[in-house]
Amino acid sequence: MTMEELLARDGKLIYKTRGISMEPMLRQNRDLVILETPKARLKPYDVALYKRGKDLVLHRVLKVEEDHYMIRGDNTYAWERVPDDAVLAVLTGFQRKGKQYFVSDGRYLFYAKFWHSIYPLRWFVVNVIRRMKRCARRLWGRK
Repeated sequence: MTMEELLARDGKLIYKTRGISMEPMLRQNRDLVILETPKARLKPYDVALYKRGKDLVLHRVLKVEEDHYMIRGDNTYAWERVPDDAVLAVLTGFQRKGKQYFVSDGRYLFYAKFWHSIYPLRWFVVNVIRRMKRCARRLWGRK
């Protein structure tokens, strides 16, 4: 069965994460995520599982618009416009090293807001590093 079929049947899905777009909160091949079919529209800082083409993606909602969400991974720098009907589930918790964390916990919300608030600084640092690497390659003739 596919993840979509399991969600449709059970309304809940637990699986091990893949990819690095939600680091540092979710670590690839280590953390388990608990996802449930949304009972209402998502709100800012929710983490949505949505369909992008044939892929399923897990990223954070940062803006809620009339018929779509503006979403970005915690470890990415590009915004995505995701229509309501592409959202399949919402993160309700995750498990790391045997310990469970729930999105209803105030510490989780603090993390989500803090990580989003330092985005301009993270973006600046990443771009400075990229430019320094590009400059070094030009100076030393490496590609």
